[in-house]
Amino acid sequence: MEKNDISKNAIVDDASQIVNSKIADGVVVKNSYIEDSVVGKNTTIGPFAHLRPNSVVGENCRIGNFCEIKNSTIGNGTKISHLAYVGDAIVGKNCNIGCGAIFVNYNGKTKNKIEIGNNVFIGSNCNLIAPLKIESNVYICAGTTVTQDLVDGDFVIGRARETIKKDRAKKYLKEIDKWYILEQTELGALLAKSLLTKFVLGVAMRFQQ
Repeated sequence: MEKNDISKNAIVDDASQIVNSKIADGVVVKNSYIEDSVVGKNTTIGPFAHLRPNSVVGENCRIGNFCEIKNSTIGNGTKISHLAYVGDAIVGKNCNIGCGAIFVNYNGKTKNKIEIGNNVFIGSNCNLIAPLKIESNVYICAGTTVTQDLVDGDFVIGRARETIKKDRAKKYLKEIDKWYILEQTELGALLAKSLLTKFVLGVAMRFQQ
């Protein structure tokens, strides 16, 4: 039988659904779904957040809009403000998990865990590939994919360096226009399937030179 334990000092709006969960004092839940989970004191959830079973969120945390937490423990003071997925993880205290961060816990066959220490900064659009252990005081720059364990104090950046070609935008768009015009003709339609891949690769190679 499902049973909730919701503090009288918590605020849960009418658009939220709480299933078999414990909600502590001072918690605010906005337009979110929480099932089989525990939320600590003075934490805010939502709007549009989802706490899936076996999630434990500590005190003074922020789980923001369009965040999903599954089978994970979130330490006190940690902020996961928007558009992130945290699954099968232990996250320490006072961490920041940026927008678009993904805990990649499934490899197609098995679920794997990620452990994160305290005071870790994870920038926007990062991928953490499980299994993984990240110690405290680590800084992971936005756009980085992490596949190796990190020790205390590590600074990690894993972006591909962008290539900038001056005054090439118009030329590139003209090439695309030529393809579009060709595609509108009867002959172009017949050739489109076989030539499209070669064309795109050719244009890409040309503009890398």
